[in-house]
Amino acid sequence: MSDADPDRSARAGGAVHVLLSDGTTVRVRPVEPGDRDAVRCMYEEMSPENLRLRFFTLGRDSARKAAERLCAQVRPGTRALLAESGSEVVGLAQYERIDGDHADVAVAVADRWHHRGVGTLLLEHLVSLAQADGITAFDADALSENHDVLKVFTDLGLPVRRHFDGPEVHCVVGLAVDESYLSAVERRARTADVASLGPLLRPRSVAVIGPGRHPGSVGRAVLRNIRARYAGRLYAVHPEASVILHVPTYPSVTALPQPPDLAVVAVPASAVPTVAEECGACGVRALLVLSAGLDAEQGRELLAACRRHGMRLVGPNCLGLTNTEESVQLDATFAAAPPRPGSAGVAVQSGGVGIALLAGLSRLGIGVSSFVSLGDKYDVSGNDMLQWWEGDGRTDLALLHLESFGNPRLFSRTARRVTRRIPVLTVDAGRTDAGRRAAASHTAAAASSTMMRQALFLQAGVTATRSIAELLETAALLHAQPLPAGRRVVVVSNAGGTGVLTADACVEAGLLVDALPQGLVERLRAVLPEGASAGNPVDTGASVPEAELRDCLDLLVADKDVEAVVVCLVPTAVGTATGEVLPRAVTDASVHASCPLAVVLPDQEASVRLLPAGSGAVPAFADPQAAARALEHAAARAEWLARPAGTVPALDRTDVRGAAAVVEAFLDRHPTGGWLSPRDCAALLDCYAVPQLPWAWADNERDAAAGAAPLSGPDGAVALKAHWPGLVHKSEEHAVRLGLRGEEQVRSAYRDFAARFGDRLEGVLIQPMAERGAELFAEVTQDEVFGPVVLFGLGGTATEVLGDHAARLAPLTIEDVRELTEAPRCAPLLHGYRGAEPVDLEAIEQLLLRLSRMSADLPQLAEADFNPVLAGPTGAVVADVRVRLAPRTLHDPYLRRLR
Repeated sequence: MSDADPDRSARAGGAVHVLLSDGTTVRVRPVEPGDRDAVRCMYEEMSPENLRLRFFTLGRDSARKAAERLCAQVRPGTRALLAESGSEVVGLAQYERIDGDHADVAVAVADRWHHRGVGTLLLEHLVSLAQADGITAFDADALSENHDVLKVFTDLGLPVRRHFDGPEVHCVVGLAVDESYLSAVERRARTADVASLGPLLRPRSVAVIGPGRHPGSVGRAVLRNIRARYAGRLYAVHPEASVILHVPTYPSVTALPQPPDLAVVAVPASAVPTVAEECGACGVRALLVLSAGLDAEQGRELLAACRRHGMRLVGPNCLGLTNTEESVQLDATFAAAPPRPGSAGVAVQSGGVGIALLAGLSRLGIGVSSFVSLGDKYDVSGNDMLQWWEGDGRTDLALLHLESFGNPRLFSRTARRVTRRIPVLTVDAGRTDAGRRAAASHTAAAASSTMMRQALFLQAGVTATRSIAELLETAALLHAQPLPAGRRVVVVSNAGGTGVLTADACVEAGLLVDALPQGLVERLRAVLPEGASAGNPVDTGASVPEAELRDCLDLLVADKDVEAVVVCLVPTAVGTATGEVLPRAVTDASVHASCPLAVVLPDQEASVRLLPAGSGAVPAFADPQAAARALEHAAARAEWLARPAGTVPALDRTDVRGAAAVVEAFLDRHPTGGWLSPRDCAALLDCYAVPQLPWAWADNERDAAAGAAPLSGPDGAVALKAHWPGLVHKSEEHAVRLGLRGEEQVRSAYRDFAARFGDRLEGVLIQPMAERGAELFAEVTQDEVFGPVVLFGLGGTATEVLGDHAARLAPLTIEDVRELTEAPRCAPLLHGYRGAEPVDLEAIEQLLLRLSRMSADLPQLAEADFNPVLAGPTGAVVADVRVRLAPRTLHDPYLRRLR
């Protein structure tokens, strides 16, 4: 399943292309009146037995009537979808509302398309539509002998109840989508996706279209690289040549002796759509388009041809792809040198980054299992490659360079699963441009694209580095060494100054360089030369012999209190640190080490290299900071793996229908969206049981005085907050009056608002003065790319000045929300600071989970701002809230579809 952004028509219930379990592409779309003949044809070609199982009768009248009814004008409460391959209808599914929130469902599949996942696919799409229509269950009747259709319902991943009545069975399928269902959809998507990538990454035959006859062309360079090692059949396509680089050459794709699995396209941009159509028409199964410079129309025509003929597409505007498997050995790139075979999977959007990573991995000896330059990423994406590497049997390290995310929530689910098996590393590109971009409201400004991307990586367990060098340094350590059990590091050096610098680098990276236990100190002193220091850092002295350094390291790597060791060695005139003598002590010690061991060699030229150590290796870094960063990434990965996967909890006291009614009523009055009134805000929060201060609304002086009386706090004081549509920062407008006591002060405050704000003033919100507590804020914003994002941090008027906030993508799991409350710098204040009572963290977590649920249920919730949230030892309450709605169609990010 691609993480590329789905076609906009799909969001409105239009046509989408989807992969079946065997990798075949079909088109799923609503049934239309003009489909009557094609639907009737599908039924007429069904065997009598399959017709009987579908319609409970041997006659064909039921099939003809079903075709007429299915293709009639759309009736309220009815949805019908078909799957088609070319012009052939291969499957049908429909539901019709029968009683309240239940609907009858039926599915049929053309005979020769059985057991390829057509029925299941159509049901998944019906489930998504039904949820949007408020349907909670499907009812289906089948003959008890129809094992295939009963298995389809059972394997869907949703709860199914069966009731047998003679030869028939009645099934009720609950449509409450949960983790079990999403995981089932994910498994089916992974099977289909991997099957579709086979012709691309394990092609039995390849044709290069557009190789030049003279040196210097991209196509010729690719043909030369493929010819050097490829184990399958290879052809070239050129309108005039008969042989290029000793490869048989044909004038067109249609002239080839057989359709190749993969066509590599290196023709001018203007010719790409025509070539793609020719390839599809003659049976090519995958395209690799190296050509750059396609305009929007050419791009649409290219993708349309691929979808029409079921071809997977890499590119356009890319470096190519490589698979180093012994049985494939395909180097379809125009890189200067082939990558070394190995175990790292690489996917990049930038060809230049790809060349740098291929060279670096080859130099390190890690090598590459497969490499794909995604280019403009029309189709095949990082998500596809993660799923390929997950099951290819060769990849133990995944490296990504992604400049954009089409479907971040889908990528996050895939990455969360894959990174529990293999490390997934990326370069966090584009940090500064996105971070500087400010939006109109402070919610959007706080939730920058940079913050959202970092939240995505954190939640998914992806190791995000800041440069190509750091990516390779971290890859070297993760490839060669075990993960640390914690963050405690022992620094060993033969020069005191470099040991201090290395210790500083470790602490600054977030590692711990603690004092060593006394027993370990004494054992170290027994093996180190006289004058050495056995603290942390351990200073062995400049003249330490190899044997004594090895004994020192053996003691450290065997000690349960040591979780990582960094050895910094500099060449000296009095010692033996030159060459490989002292580094050999490190590699010898690493053979029996259960904790990671790294060495820093300031005199080496490469930023990182791997020193052979028995059957493994030890990473050697040129700089202490590089070693420290790599170790910190390893420690963070170990911590992420140790955490439970986390689940999105079910919440009680939620009224989704009530919330939807508030939203629909507002958007009926304001079709373009806008800010909710305080009364509507309060009603929306009540639907999710979000605790808020008691309140009253008044639009005149008299009602303000009357409403204030019952809300007076223990000291008899209330707060008045002016309101008009679009008011964002009340404090800047001096639209808040606090500590008002008695009727006259309330009236006076109202008159002041009326005089200053005039016709803008719609009324005032009256609240009791809140008890003192920690001022926090909780926000959510619906991002066009990342979906709903929840923010949390220090609240009050200092929110924007200090910028102390963290973000996580919704829906929040229990683990996500716990991390979110610990991420801001103000987090220690929540646990009690200098004698203060700790706040009720469970209440804060509940508030954030309810805000997350609200954003997931209501796609029209453009942003919501709870500021301040007052937290104390016995709870947390929202003191002020702003909510903005915008018209937006519900988009299911987990529905299977291609771009």
